[in-house]
Amino acid sequence: MRIVDIIEKKKKGLPNTQEEIQYLIKSLIEGTVPDYQVSAWLMAVYFKGLSKEETVWLTDEMVKSGDTIDFGCLADSIVDKHSTGGVGDKVTITLIPLLAAAGVPIAKLSGRGLGHTGGTIDKLESIPGFNTGLTVEELIEQVKKINVAIGAQTKSLTPADGKLYALRDVTATVDSMPLIAASIVSKKIASGAKNIILDVKYGSGAFMKTPEDAISLSKLMVNVGKKLNRSITAVITSMEEPLGRAVGNALEIIESIEFLKGKITAGDVADLTYSFAAIALMQLGLYNDESSAIEFLKGLINNGKAIEKLRELIVAQGGEPDIIENYDKFDLPEFKVECKAKKSGFVQKIDAYKIAYACKLLGAGRDKKTDPIDYSVGIYLNKKSGEPVNNGDILYTIYSNDEEKTKLAQRYCEEAFSISKDKTVNNNMIYKIINAEED
Repeated sequence: MRIVDIIEKKKKGLPNTQEEIQYLIKSLIEGTVPDYQVSAWLMAVYFKGLSKEETVWLTDEMVKSGDTIDFGCLADSIVDKHSTGGVGDKVTITLIPLLAAAGVPIAKLSGRGLGHTGGTIDKLESIPGFNTGLTVEELIEQVKKINVAIGAQTKSLTPADGKLYALRDVTATVDSMPLIAASIVSKKIASGAKNIILDVKYGSGAFMKTPEDAISLSKLMVNVGKKLNRSITAVITSMEEPLGRAVGNALEIIESIEFLKGKITAGDVADLTYSFAAIALMQLGLYNDESSAIEFLKGLINNGKAIEKLRELIVAQGGEPDIIENYDKFDLPEFKVECKAKKSGFVQKIDAYKIAYACKLLGAGRDKKTDPIDYSVGIYLNKKSGEPVNNGDILYTIYSNDEEKTKLAQRYCEEAFSISKDKTVNNNMIYKIINAEED
């Protein structure tokens, strides 16, 4: 078997066989195929696509390329949630303690932020002392002990995905739908959970720009999961504007804490957290309807069990639990700049990408995975879409450690806000839910 023949077939739009995909991934892991040939195959896939069967085979080979986490008898009850990336997306941080408090074992491997999207690991590492470098053994043991653990993705899981992604990143083939699906689903399967919830975002702050593209990706991932014996529910959500009010690592942890304390009872963060948690409980057969599940979950917020589970998680992973009561324990930025509205009306729109880019300019994001970031900086949205604003009201607040970067960020924030005389009608955050029966 020759790699050039595999490339040739895909170039002509012909399907690769399961044996050919196995051989390609095996050669990639063993280092016997040059990068330029793998890149050629990726480009052929980008233009000609993969069938559902090819995508399943590729996903399976990526899983088999490295270690997998085995939770033993806990596997069937463990839930994992993944987001395709957004701006201000802290739902993983609000969801995990809430589900763990509900008695659902949660094991989560997350990534760092890249480009304009924030990473859950970066946000957690803004907590002084918090250790995300758990070994697989430590992750399993912690889940068994306190029902919850969250760590950084390890190189031993799906190494083929890491090698392929590095090549996709430099060959402009990142946004190939079958390659995205294989990457996400392979990592989730290798992480050991049988029940997976995917938050597939669309809009200006997401990789998928339209709900139609998000639906296509979701159906593909649900189908691949079903073929590989995983229960996947894909929830398509809007990322036209930032999620919540805080954008930036420490700021988002603080907003998450406020929700878990019961101080944020309405809005997009609350709605999505309760919806995802209810889906998980129904997926496990613990509740038959969403309203009953949400009522139970709200009780865990109100009685303090959810915030105590976050405290337990922080302590278990070496973090400073006092941040829950004292936000001064976080690294604080040098400047706090309150930016005021220049006219009255209603906030019509907040462009998620421009807010994210402004945040990145402040130092909260990175271009390469090895770039350092500033955990303390960020942007707080004092006003959100649909809310009234008067001339002179504080529209947003910039937290920064550099005056020049503050000025640049403010320019993008000004462009991000649209204010009109008419009040907008806020649409539901959840556009559609895709279950295995709909694949």
